[in-house]
Amino acid sequence: MTAGVPSPRVDTSKPHPARVYDWLLGGKDNYPVDQRVGETLPEEARGNAARNRAFMHRAATWLAKNGVDQYLDIGTGIPTEPNLHQIVQAIRPDARIVYADNDPIVLRHAEALLTSTPEGATNFVHADVRQPATILEQAREVLDFGRPIALSLIALLHFLPDDEDPYRVVRTLVEALPSGSHLLLSHGTADQHPELKQETEAAYKKGAIPLRMRNRSEVEPFFAGLELVAPGLVFATEWYQEEPAPVRERSGFYVGVARTP
Repeated sequence: MTAGVPSPRVDTSKPHPARVYDWLLGGKDNYPVDQRVGETLPEEARGNAARNRAFMHRAATWLAKNGVDQYLDIGTGIPTEPNLHQIVQAIRPDARIVYADNDPIVLRHAEALLTSTPEGATNFVHADVRQPATILEQAREVLDFGRPIALSLIALLHFLPDDEDPYRVVRTLVEALPSGSHLLLSHGTADQHPELKQETEAAYKKGAIPLRMRNRSEVEPFFAGLELVAPGLVFATEWYQEEPAPVRERSGFYVGVARTP
């Protein structure tokens, strides 16, 4: 089921973050213009994308095992299996998931690939995170905002520059969630790769994609008023729940899962 505007045109003349990310993960749903951005990024970008994706898998699994059966995933990106709904519905077949993204190619793939279990539901909203009210309105058609919801913002907010007030966007979304909900977030950073910061920013700037990597003190406010679950706000390679973290690798993402009081 899909909500939002019907089948908008895909602009293949401009790169899009979702398609660049797809390229970094080894996907095929991207265009030469996206590939050119990816090829100019540091080699480490591929590993960082994979480690960020692995964090999402671990966090979603942990949430589902702890009874969370409703998810709002904004900035979905190109569906790359296993997708969020496949992870959580393998544990909670009745889980309901709403995906939201502003890239038309994501819409097309979502219609074909984001298929729910019979017991649960998936829905796709074609909307931009900068329009949180629109996303929330359409999400209410599938999700019960009287029960806990997990809000997923993975590898998204570093594409919102400061003048678009990403903190306000997140606050608007979180304030709509009922008590006992969770925020699942990852954010690009150069704190462990300072030598790659300039090269990364230049690659996205050349592709006319805004990029605002943030340090730890700038990521922390996204969790204001929330209760971070262990291990807290850490690098993507350090967030583990059911097993010890392996030998630590550097990461280009801060991550965290927090509970609404």
